[in-house]
Amino acid sequence: MALYLNTNAALKDFQMLRNDKYFVDKSGIIRKISERIHTKKRYLCITKPRRFGKTSILNMLGAYFGKAYSSKELFDGLEISKSENYDMHRNQYSIISFSLNELPGKGNTYQDYIARFTFNIEHDIREAYPELRGREYESLPDLLTATGDEFIFMLDEWDYIFSHGLYREYQNDFLEFLRNLLKDRPYAALVYMTGVLPVTKYSSGSALNMFMEYTMLHDPVFEKYFGFTQDEVEGLCTKQNKLTAAEISEWYNGYTASDGTKLYNPRSVVCALEDECCQSYWTRTGRMDEVLFFLKYNIGEVRDDVIKMVSHMPVRIEIKKEYAAGQEKPVNRKEIYAAMIIYGLLSYHDGVLCIPNKELMTEFENALEDEDFGYVSSLVQNSQEVLNATLNKNGDAVAAYLHDIHNSEIPILKYNDENSLSCVVTLAYLSARNKYRIVREEKSGKGFADFIFYPRRKHLPGMILELKAGGTPEAAVKQIQEREYCEKLKKEGVEQILIAGICYDTAKKLHQCKIVEL
Repeated sequence: MALYLNTNAALKDFQMLRNDKYFVDKSGIIRKISERIHTKKRYLCITKPRRFGKTSILNMLGAYFGKAYSSKELFDGLEISKSENYDMHRNQYSIISFSLNELPGKGNTYQDYIARFTFNIEHDIREAYPELRGREYESLPDLLTATGDEFIFMLDEWDYIFSHGLYREYQNDFLEFLRNLLKDRPYAALVYMTGVLPVTKYSSGSALNMFMEYTMLHDPVFEKYFGFTQDEVEGLCTKQNKLTAAEISEWYNGYTASDGTKLYNPRSVVCALEDECCQSYWTRTGRMDEVLFFLKYNIGEVRDDVIKMVSHMPVRIEIKKEYAAGQEKPVNRKEIYAAMIIYGLLSYHDGVLCIPNKELMTEFENALEDEDFGYVSSLVQNSQEVLNATLNKNGDAVAAYLHDIHNSEIPILKYNDENSLSCVVTLAYLSARNKYRIVREEKSGKGFADFIFYPRRKHLPGMILELKAGGTPEAAVKQIQEREYCEKLKKEGVEQILIAGICYDTAKKLHQCKIVEL
């Protein structure tokens, strides 16, 4: 039985995907891929973070193009079936498909690793072409050329040895192996390669410079096929009655396409709908140690930016250079962020970095609790105290806690303005996010409330916070009342509401807080 050539693995995988309750039709990508066959643009490398549907798309393509079976029934009715060229490429090609995360069963050297792929491809070819069995060929490309046929190559997890730090001294040899197998070969009708890390381009003469690359940083062509759109998520929500589109949006929306369209993390959305529960699914398939590593590395600059992003403040930076396979650990701020974008830890659009959604926000907040973050760690770990003080209407305790944060070692908190005060408040109430949905600068009543705390549990009161750099807490409380900032909470049926005026005296460098119940 063949392992790589014309197997039914892709067909079986796509059949299961097609039968899934929460299947989303992404077959429109097939038309765009088909246009690349037999052209100079036939080398495609699409890299996205884990859980963004890379392997599912690859298997869908294999099911569509593979000639070893008929997949018409699976694709009839999907978007691709509306294409005028629907029948032209369907089930017309021999497929050579394998994942480069397969490690050798015998031996653990780089030579053993490469020999596995070479042996299996050669074995499959000789079985499929009996006339070649008794002949000797100098190389695998020579054998493939001797078939006289064309193949579509589907390579999954191409960057595995880079992302896992394997065979470091042979990584250039690995790139050369791929170049020799694929570049300018007449038998390669299309090469479709996926992974997390983009291809390293050491120079204009790079071994794999024939690939057109589409990444998290630059992908104006295929990005909408790797992630769910708003319309797709709303359609999925109608298939169950537990979770609303708004709840799904809060947790998993936040990646941004080049045209500004918001994209959802697909696997997390499906998991949430299946479990009927919104929570972080990130750690189920990827170590959040990556977050800690990038935050700790060059911490003096990056940590402060993360505090801004946790506080929903934009971080503006121009990032043009990809973080790619084979690159050393990032050594400056731009390289760190380029890596975090590639791994899906941050969203980047129009020069602005942000934490994509609540799922990742939760992980960043957890990361800040690590003891290696010193004073920040103690602030986050003790943030339950300020929530308790607020619920007890102890304004003096809240003011003392805010004063302690504002006078900490964190550089961005030393400015005497409301943005800095907002950061202070965000840090102070981090633990409250488990019990409240916290919204900043929300339209309510006759103006915009600085912070509205919507309770997630019925026994908790709602809360409104108004911040002032200067002035008095009594004036801030009066503003909440006169401008009817509590209107949104009341419309949601919240009966008990606490309002807090928080002020920072820029001259005396003192905080004051007054909390009253409506």
